[in-house]
Amino acid sequence: MAEERRKRLFETEAVPRAVLLLSVPTVMSCLVSVLYSLADTYFVGMLNDPVQTAAVTLAAPVLLAFNAVNNLFGVGSSSMMSRALGRGDMKTLRASSAFGFWGALVCGALYSVACAALRGPLLSLLGADATTAGPTGRYLFYTVVLGAAPSILNVVMAYLIRSEGATLHASIGTMSGCLLNIALDPVFILPWGFGMGAEGAALATLLSNLFAVGYFFCYLIAKRRSTCVCISPRALTLRRSIVLGVCAVGVPASIQNLLNVVSHTLLNNLASPYGAQALAAMGIASKVSMLPLYVSMGISQGVMPLIGYTYAARRIPRMKKALSFTAGLSLCLLSSVTLVFALFAAPVAGAFIDDAQTVAYGAAFLRAQVFSMPFLAIDFLAVGVFQAVGQGALSLLMACARKALLEIPALFLLGRLFPLYGLAWAQFAAEIVMAAVATALLLRLLRRIEAGRL
Repeated sequence: MAEERRKRLFETEAVPRAVLLLSVPTVMSCLVSVLYSLADTYFVGMLNDPVQTAAVTLAAPVLLAFNAVNNLFGVGSSSMMSRALGRGDMKTLRASSAFGFWGALVCGALYSVACAALRGPLLSLLGADATTAGPTGRYLFYTVVLGAAPSILNVVMAYLIRSEGATLHASIGTMSGCLLNIALDPVFILPWGFGMGAEGAALATLLSNLFAVGYFFCYLIAKRRSTCVCISPRALTLRRSIVLGVCAVGVPASIQNLLNVVSHTLLNNLASPYGAQALAAMGIASKVSMLPLYVSMGISQGVMPLIGYTYAARRIPRMKKALSFTAGLSLCLLSSVTLVFALFAAPVAGAFIDDAQTVAYGAAFLRAQVFSMPFLAIDFLAVGVFQAVGQGALSLLMACARKALLEIPALFLLGRLFPLYGLAWAQFAAEIVMAAVATALLLRLLRRIEAGRL
């Protein structure tokens, strides 16, 4: 029955319905992830202490670096799995999932050890000073030193399960952890609970990720007779075709996120001379703008298994229909959300902290950041297609162009021309160019696929 449902979803279901069945649970999962991230900022902000909020902001790049591992093993393995499923190659599918799981676990453990050993230099690199170093270090202890492996496995296991079309269960696992985090945040953060401040937010994150990973293990045990996902160490292989196949997509996706970390760290360092209020405001704006960003990410991630399957099965007209529908859906949603946030930037920023200067900064930063989102939707969708069909080099080209060639130079240039406020417009300037580049590369790729050259 499970195999029949997968076949119907990928091959015969109406394209709009198939896209929605795959994307809606993924978007909901991403939105809940944003809500729990916002919950951290919201409840820490209720302390009305910009130093505590700044600590969460300063730690963000280290947590963003998780995505490098997530994408290496999650995106790389799931792309390999979807294409193997389209070809009916179950041996490769199982070997890819086992490699993704164990690779993520080992790298998560190594990441924790490295961050613990290099705590002092790491805090300096993040831009922490004598005021913010203490709370930032305590936040990193729970989220990274103890929490890197469960946080990474939470995301990677969701990718593996989503690759066989089980997006609902992948989303339930992720959402259950996020909802638990939201429930635990006020208990650990606020004075009427344990009063741990930013440190309490980190502890809540650790416990919620452990819960989500537990759900995924229970799912795989319950579905062991029907699921294609295999995490048994007996299925683990370092065979050249598996390692290179996963890395061909995963390494470019990982580098893309490392560049995101560099950009985010640079942004914090350029904003830190303006004080804790500016840093806190930048953190609030970044967290809120994650809402439309994660909608776009959820849509592109959700449709990836369908794109990969139809490409491998050479059902190219169906693949193009899925891509066209997804592009229209993503642009409409992102444009609507951007308009709402642009109009109500001040009330939104004010919901997170009762500090007039921080709110004023936050509203200005938020307007600047959300205007880039419709353009980013095109970028994300193109990268998702490149990853789904195994063209990791194109996704790497996109990442390098967006961050290294455009956004990072724009941070320096706009930050100098328009002190502080110009920093928030760097992403918008980069994404206008990248939307045009993404469209051109995507059209070229489709022509090559249709001509049988790929």
